[in-house]
Amino acid sequence: MKKSFLSILALVAISFIGCRKNTTTFDGPSISDIFSTFKVIAPFKADRDSVNFSNGDKVLFTAQFSKIVDWTITIVGDKSKSVKTFTGTSKTIDATNALWNGSTSTFPIFGTENCTATLKIKDITDSFVVSEKIIAPKKIEGFKIANFENGLIPAWTKFIQSGANMDFQVKTDNLAPEGNKYLNMAGTVNWDWLIGLVDFPASAYGTTKVFPLNTNPNSVYFNCLIYGTDAANESLVLFQFKEDEDANGIIDANKEDQYDYEVRVNWQGWKLLSIKYSDIPSLVNGAPSTPKGNGQHNPDKLSKISMLHLANPNSGFASSKIDLIVFTENTPLQP
Repeated sequence: MKKSFLSILALVAISFIGCRKNTTTFDGPSISDIFSTFKVIAPFKADRDSVNFSNGDKVLFTAQFSKIVDWTITIVGDKSKSVKTFTGTSKTIDATNALWNGSTSTFPIFGTENCTATLKIKDITDSFVVSEKIIAPKKIEGFKIANFENGLIPAWTKFIQSGANMDFQVKTDNLAPEGNKYLNMAGTVNWDWLIGLVDFPASAYGTTKVFPLNTNPNSVYFNCLIYGTDAANESLVLFQFKEDEDANGIIDANKEDQYDYEVRVNWQGWKLLSIKYSDIPSLVNGAPSTPKGNGQHNPDKLSKISMLHLANPNSGFASSKIDLIVFTENTPLQP
């Protein structure tokens, strides 16, 4: 009887030991990662010292550390002052977290120039620097409507109100986010919302009666760069997309679809805006409305884009800037 009782106790003990939680593994960084001394195992470097982004080339930044750290790589164009930033928390900097294709995080877009890439690590005083030369910048992919490098071309139609302090002109200065020029839109109009407008007809691009866009509205993205000058005195930029559904070369607003993208410019500085064509609503005075045509988004039937700069006539002087109006396919613009 005594032997049987001891056997039962042994079985219970074995079961208890077998069911104990394994405490040798856990989530999160190891104790050595937290408390060990920081050391650079492999120095910060780039896999090339010059790059042609227009060919699709990329720059790979690498480094390795003795422990997991919070790090930031900041690339600054020496001439443009463009900025690209990579951040991470890891022991290793490699192709998974620091592969640069020439894109930018802060406008303007990088040009042909020398750049400085600086690696900074949280709680580490030293910083690490490498130099990079851009032989040719990243190409802007897509169908370009305007970047104003040739001014306001005659094939576009424009109308500018005769208000006070009107400045609806193409500018060349260091504010240009892409290339050397942009369109400045500013003025005081105290009797009307409209300050000025530009029409971009498909015929201005040597195409047929419509823009050469994909038939699938979910694959087409409309993109532009807009600069806000005063968040307290906002402008409105309204894009009107006018379709020629019957392909007769005439847009009938009572029988064919128009879609409207209204942007309240209530920020300061340059901002990239992108919208899928299928997501652009139909508006009347800013309120949703029913399209007058077949009610289907048909980018391949788009015949004219109108861009209106608007502001409340009681708000006084209003100003914004615009550049790089472009359609892209499958993804938003990635400058």
